Amino acid sequence: MSSGSAMAAGTIAVRKLEALEEFDACVALQREIWGEADLEVEPSTLFVVASHTGGQVLGAFDGTRLVGYTLAIVGLLEGTPYLHSHMTGVLAEYRDRGVGRMLKLFQREEALGRGIRLIQWTFDPFELRNAHFNLNRLGVICRTYLPNLYGVTTSPLHRGMATDRLLAEWRLDSARVMAAVQDLPVDVSKAPGKIALPAELEQWKEQGSSELIRLQERVRGEFLNWFARGYAAVGTRKTPAGTEYLLAPWSDF
Repeated sequence: MSSGSAMAAGTIAVRKLEALEEFDACVALQREIWGEADLEVEPSTLFVVASHTGGQVLGAFDGTRLVGYTLAIVGLLEGTPYLHSHMTGVLAEYRDRGVGRMLKLFQREEALGRGIRLIQWTFDPFELRNAHFNLNRLGVICRTYLPNLYGVTTSPLHRGMATDRLLAEWRLDSARVMAAVQDLPVDVSKAPGKIALPAELEQWKEQGSSELIRLQERVRGEFLNWFARGYAAVGTRKTPAGTEYLLAPWSDF
């Protein structure tokens, strides 16, 4: 697939966005997706800059309706270009229909078509659906923990907590990623490292429970400890007690 082509499955098609009105539609979609009146949205100027400086602005369409998008900016890592995928959003009614995966697969193909082999992004370690998607479905690894990356903000999405993030590394032509995008299982069940999150996590998030602060402190310490020892998060799995992150020596991947 060339960098200017589109990807389609069923009624959904993904393609690059290039027109100002399309960037404006992405801005409007942010509020529709996250539904917060005081949400600080990324302006259309950022989408313009990304599009014109080697980044990506990708849209998923159901017919003519924009139902999801991805915004990535270009960066340099030790002199080598890579993409930082700043945000991806999909309308609630289109989730669990493969739209997010289509956006990411198109993103990968477009990047590889330009010789870019790495895409990174950050995510909240407490967002376990994202963790499953990133680690298990896309084949990313995480070996960097970023405490309070954005500071404590007023956004309701952050619940007044430190904005700790895991850094996802998507090494686009690695054997692990190529297996994941072909839906081939990667056995990480024997990964020696485990970080447990309780089944009550979602309930605590809804309630804004003070338990979240204590859990965040524990999880932060465990990730930093494992990463300092040369391990990476390589998967998640459900357990009777909740969900576990699985960690293995990152040199294996």
